[in-house]
Amino acid sequence: MSNRSVSVIGAGAAGLMASIFAAAAGARVILLDGTKECGRKILISGGGRCNVLPKNFGPDDFWTDSSRNTLRKILATWPGQDQRSFFENELGVPLKLEEESEKFFPVSDRARDVKDALVRRAEALGVEIRLAQRVLAVEKGTGGEPGWKVNVARGSQIAVDSVVVATGGLSVPKTGSDGWGLDFAKRLGLAVETPYPALTPLFADPHPLPGLSGITVSAGVTSTSPTGTVTRSGGFLITHKGFSGPAVLDVSHIYTRDPEHAEVTVNFLNRPVDEIDEMFRGGRGTVGGVLRRILPDRLVESLCEKAGVGVKEQLGRFPKGKRQALIRVLAGFPLCINGSGGFKMAEVTGGGVSLKEVKPNTMECRRHPGLFFCGEVLDAFGPIGGFNFAWAWITGRLAGVGAGRGD
Repeated sequence: MSNRSVSVIGAGAAGLMASIFAAAAGARVILLDGTKECGRKILISGGGRCNVLPKNFGPDDFWTDSSRNTLRKILATWPGQDQRSFFENELGVPLKLEEESEKFFPVSDRARDVKDALVRRAEALGVEIRLAQRVLAVEKGTGGEPGWKVNVARGSQIAVDSVVVATGGLSVPKTGSDGWGLDFAKRLGLAVETPYPALTPLFADPHPLPGLSGITVSAGVTSTSPTGTVTRSGGFLITHKGFSGPAVLDVSHIYTRDPEHAEVTVNFLNRPVDEIDEMFRGGRGTVGGVLRRILPDRLVESLCEKAGVGVKEQLGRFPKGKRQALIRVLAGFPLCINGSGGFKMAEVTGGGVSLKEVKPNTMECRRHPGLFFCGEVLDAFGPIGGFNFAWAWITGRLAGVGAGRGD
């Protein structure tokens, strides 16, 4: 137990978790947020159901420009099974595994149950939650005074031993994310990787597949640029403005980081080229007949038209040239991306405070003792499906314990 005082700035997933563990360590905790409600991103996650955790996760699932060794150390501190036990046994939120998506959801399918359980736990431990309290500045104690001073709107000042910054990034600004923590870190002289939208829809104008809005298939999407290549398989949704769905969202950061040089293609059948080629070599039936067993009719007609192939082409008399043209369209169709949903529609922010600035066992800033960072403000993010919640829970717990104990 400790007699320390802690201010947590940001009442999202990471901030709530940090508050709980700082209070559990015996600290007096004040949780501040500029909005009128805690956990707004929790409430809108998973279509209102909240994908609390992925079935499995590891360092290879996450993207960072910082030290991957530090990332690995952070993730290893709280395994997924232990996180699940915390939600079920400590918070009283039973979880269920959705096998198809490999995500854990609350049995109730209500995101609010997750948020409310976190708030109840924090309050039960004595956390003082102050909402609609916008933080203007955080300053080190002066005149030999230890600790930190948190200046809040309307002139009030809070003196504490430790500060936990859990303010998120720039994604979904309607939830209160405005980049304050990133700007604060820069003012302190900390290394901050340039933020960029991640897990955001991609747009194309003119649309390469007009009139097909609403069609969804399971496909493989690849995004390539000088910064790297990422391929993801999963839901692929054609929208009025372009493309979305898990497979698109998971590769979108390659485009948003370098829109001038990035290329995005889709493999509609999500199969190797040689396997696709074999599907159209001889036998009975038509090209359309083969494709309609896998893809929606309207999409089949559009793709065949793009390839210059008739849907009624007989497999037994299918020329090699036409077969190769069709394979190029099916396996590597260019999406002609020239825009994205940006931070407004992004589910998470890429970039952020470099992991080299924090101690992996506590999340304390190496250069400023008593200052901690956790959650989306840090330079790491994972794919859609609960990975970013796992990051928030893990880093929030580490920061809370570190700040509460004064480690």
